[in-house]
Amino acid sequence: MAGTSYKGSKIEHVDQFIADREGLGSAREKEIGQHIGYRYDVNLLPDYSRLTPFLRSYLEYMGWEDLNWLEDVHMGYEEGEPAIFDRNCNGWVRIPKNVKLPANQQDRDMMARELLVKFQMSPNHPMVELNKAYRKF
Repeated sequence: MAGTSYKGSKIEHVDQFIADREGLGSAREKEIGQHIGYRYDVNLLPDYSRLTPFLRSYLEYMGWEDLNWLEDVHMGYEEGEPAIFDRNCNGWVRIPKNVKLPANQQDRDMMARELLVKFQMSPNHPMVELNKAYRKF
């Protein structure tokens, strides 16, 4: 492990990312000026054994090997209600009240990822109206 390069950082010892809280360890962290959370907390990485059937088929259809842009999507809360933050419309999307949330955080996060993808593909997504209004071709 010593001397191994990983995502722009050279790993010197097993606790490097935990011990290096003061400085920004990777080139990307220096570029954006903040720590990248999943480099320090493995609990933030998705457990792929918990993929929902929809997400599994979505990844397969897209030809992706990982969740990539969905890795940092987590179940959050807006005004005490479960919700997902959608960066495309810069707002919280609340989970319907009739949806039963799993007890496990990893399962809730997978559900959040699935619901976000479904919402972004839906004709009710705000980007659909923007596309109609501003599309040039």
